[in-house]
Amino acid sequence: MKSQHWYIIVNPRAGNWAVQNSWSKLEKLIRTYLSVAEFVFTDGPQHAIQLSKTAVENGYKKIMAIGGDGTGHEVANGILGQSQFPSSSIVLALLPIGTGNDWIKSHLPSLQAEKVLKAIKTEQTCLQDVGKVQYLSDGVAQERFFINVAGLAYDGYIGKKVAEANARKGKLAYLWQVFHSLMEYDLRKARVTLGKQVVEDYFYTINAGICRYSGGGMQLVPHAVLDDGLLAITLAGALKKWEVLLQTPKFYNGQIGRHQKVTLLQSAHVKIEAIPGQKPTLLEADGEFLGETPVSISILKNALQVICHRE
Repeated sequence: MKSQHWYIIVNPRAGNWAVQNSWSKLEKLIRTYLSVAEFVFTDGPQHAIQLSKTAVENGYKKIMAIGGDGTGHEVANGILGQSQFPSSSIVLALLPIGTGNDWIKSHLPSLQAEKVLKAIKTEQTCLQDVGKVQYLSDGVAQERFFINVAGLAYDGYIGKKVAEANARKGKLAYLWQVFHSLMEYDLRKARVTLGKQVVEDYFYTINAGICRYSGGGMQLVPHAVLDDGLLAITLAGALKKWEVLLQTPKFYNGQIGRHQKVTLLQSAHVKIEAIPGQKPTLLEADGEFLGETPVSISILKNALQVICHRE
């Protein structure tokens, strides 16, 4: 039966062509641990969304992605975007071979391939929340799910620059893009609404998180709890460029909230709008550039079942 076997979606471009360079070895290792129904390869952006959606509609209950955060993002969107079965009844696994591999850090203690496959074989799962984001792309209203962190302002700007440059060439190249973007980014004033609370500022970054890690190990939402039914919101105000560089260690050690211009909040819904006369604020989710404000983000509690071995 299809429900007994893994349907595996492979991104051949993940990890700087890592899959193509060692596919025969990796395929053999996977078959050692898992019962595989089929391997399918993506041929471009958003292909994994359609592949996973179709797989679930065809009766597959266990979907595995091979790639990075972007691949996991797309496969999850396929699972969440179909209406034939409850999304929480489908098991999602990820074999991480991307650049950042941030989302999976909240679920597995090791990212080494064989240890990950051993964890997947046990089929030990947990439920996590999912974010739903509504936004504009080229003037058209769009909707997407995310499973890790959505970022606006500087984060959205980086996402756009990376997408335009097709700059998924490794962690060092990404960090260079982050530094280069910082030097040229101009703050934009926006309005953030959480219930009755309204904050207007020139934001360096705005983050809404389900899980804690993003951007190659940064903890921009250190207060995120992946199954509490709330978005972890981080608002960083008008930081100067030298302040950003000086505070970089806090991005990684979970202490970002200690800065006087950073506010940590929680909410089940957040809305971000450009102030009249200001340019729209840009948006990325799970590292994928999506579009711009107005942006509305809500949460779906325990909507996704994932392989997890949390210590």
